[in-house]
Amino acid sequence: AGSRTSIQTALRTLLAVPWPLQHDVGSALQLLAVLQWVLSFLLLGTVSLLLLIYLLFTSLWLSPVLYLAWIILDWDTPEKGGRRLPCLRRWTVWKHFRDYFPVKLVKTHDLSPSHNYIIGSHPHGILCVGAFCNFITGSTGFEELFPGIRSFLTTLAGNFRLPVFREYLMSGGLFPVTRRAIGYLLSQKGTGNAVAIVIGGAAESLSCRPGVTTLIFKNRKGFVRMALRHRAFLVPSFSFGENDLFHQVVFEEGSWMRSIQWRFQKMIGFAPCLFYDRGLTSCCSRGFLPYARPITTMVGEPVAVPKVENPSWELVDRYHELYIHALLKLFNENKTKYGLSESDELQIL
Repeated sequence: AGSRTSIQTALRTLLAVPWPLQHDVGSALQLLAVLQWVLSFLLLGTVSLLLLIYLLFTSLWLSPVLYLAWIILDWDTPEKGGRRLPCLRRWTVWKHFRDYFPVKLVKTHDLSPSHNYIIGSHPHGILCVGAFCNFITGSTGFEELFPGIRSFLTTLAGNFRLPVFREYLMSGGLFPVTRRAIGYLLSQKGTGNAVAIVIGGAAESLSCRPGVTTLIFKNRKGFVRMALRHRAFLVPSFSFGENDLFHQVVFEEGSWMRSIQWRFQKMIGFAPCLFYDRGLTSCCSRGFLPYARPITTMVGEPVAVPKVENPSWELVDRYHELYIHALLKLFNENKTKYGLSESDELQIL
């Protein structure tokens, strides 16, 4: 009788405990989805490299040796189409990732599958959340909005020299931001390819902070030259809210810390940003997870370009100006819809 009473008491206690609401479970899944993404991009490459070095001095030394030999044989694969796994775009985890902010993709014009495209992605932000979510994952419906168009995203070539991390990037459909890799995607894959390039790069990330609407690509024209060589139409895109996800410690021009960041960028290819935001336990704690603030990526009107094998500087400048005009039009027509005022202007340096 005592045992029965104890069981009944335990059951009543269990039933009295409040169960997590569906909203709470969804929020936890969203947080975990963002956490795994941030940790993957910040730590996977370095941790994998250190682990392989460690294994070389253990009884398991043959495994890293065979893998490193494989990397040598497979060295050019990232620049020759990679090994994209379409199933990864449909992972449920990316839907939770999308809903955390949330991220939304908006089409303003159709893209014909009979052409190839270079999509300029702006701004860079700290971790390019909008570009990754829209052009790599299928969670925001890129393929549904643009039928017949396959999207790709470029990133630093140095990332593909890191063991394991390179496999992770290639499986998701990321490619080195090199002439060879971009040229392959635009010339060896038929038509209907859209290669997204975060043009501002590391230089732009150093100035990223909430409220900033400054882009750095006035003298960056290599993407225009590539577009002309392969007759890839130029498409501007702008992610409203991208710069609001993190707080960054911005060092003044001429300071010794800024100098270190610039030198590091020249040597490695990216600049070390000192950023912080919310922690894992609550939005009021400090950590490295982005704030849950909405990102809306607008894809603008394509700029048609001719095919010119060796475009002159004058021709490159002309289509660079046409691209800037299309980007400014996209920004000015939509800025008041997404938290900016009519007086906010897009500065291009």
